[in-house]
Amino acid sequence: MMPRPFRFALPLVSALLAADTTWAAVIGVVAPQQGPYASLGAQILAGARAAAGEADQIIALNETCEQGNGTDVADRLMAANVAVAIGFLCVETAAEALPRLKMDAIPAISVSVRSKILMEDAERYQWPFFRLAPVDGMEAKKIAEVILSRWQNRPIALVDDGTIYGRELLSAVRQQIEAGGIKPVFTDTFRPGQEQQLALVRRLVTAGASHVLVGGDRNDVATMARDAAHDGASLTFVGGDVMRAADRPVPLTDGTLAVALPPYADLPAANETSARLRSQGIEPEGYVLPAYAAVQIAKAALAKSPQPPAEALKNLAAETVIGRIRFGDDRELAENPFRLQEWRNNAFHLVEPETE
Repeated sequence: MMPRPFRFALPLVSALLAADTTWAAVIGVVAPQQGPYASLGAQILAGARAAAGEADQIIALNETCEQGNGTDVADRLMAANVAVAIGFLCVETAAEALPRLKMDAIPAISVSVRSKILMEDAERYQWPFFRLAPVDGMEAKKIAEVILSRWQNRPIALVDDGTIYGRELLSAVRQQIEAGGIKPVFTDTFRPGQEQQLALVRRLVTAGASHVLVGGDRNDVATMARDAAHDGASLTFVGGDVMRAADRPVPLTDGTLAVALPPYADLPAANETSARLRSQGIEPEGYVLPAYAAVQIAKAALAKSPQPPAEALKNLAAETVIGRIRFGDDRELAENPFRLQEWRNNAFHLVEPETE
């Protein structure tokens, strides 16, 4: 099948251009509708439908994240004459769908997939893959930037829980901060899931640490912060994106930091939309606002007629409910989405950039 640069009749395109309007496009939404990920799929669908409104047609396709589903999804998107597809919660679906979507030049915008290998394959085979999710490595890069910009003269400790995530995150951060002139005063691996971490806290104090980067889950960080407070230790604990988890069983201590994706509903760009969604009974949580933004981006690309959507998305800058989004030539987010946040009053709040 030959690629379709666009799929609208020329007289209609001319009329729309003359009227200075955007295309009424068919946008595919690929998201789980049953199974263990159905609640996340419902968030994607809610956000996409809210962003589309009445002017654009949404085609919802079930994503099972099982072998063979991606090929079926791609065939159905092509049969529905979809212009852009968004969603793609699972890497398995995207990996199978992209080779076929390339045949019809249908770009896929994932709100979830972070796999670096998948994007490398997309580059190699020229698959039309874009994503709002951060690529592997962005989390470590932002953490290192925070340490180097804010705590250049502070004694830094690095502790991980021994998992692949914890070890790799701290290894990447350590390489970057040491290249920037910061040598940790303490490094160790702790045993996760313990009821108390007082021995570790006292070793950190003895080492003279002031800030502790933890490659571990939220509850381990909470346990360390609680024990430090009870022992009178002046330690600031910093976690990664896994801190965006339920605040239990040990609640976080105020002042605990995280370098994580921001609470999108609290961003200024999302205020109006979040209020409107809540008035409609839709809580702007999880993937609701990223999916909303993905449709906004798709519509912005389609407005650049007669340029094919897959080409229009490259270097496209669009104002969305999650802020200004731009894809680079590599089809990754041009700006790192991770932000430094502080836990206060039972919620994470963005920490403002330091003034010069």
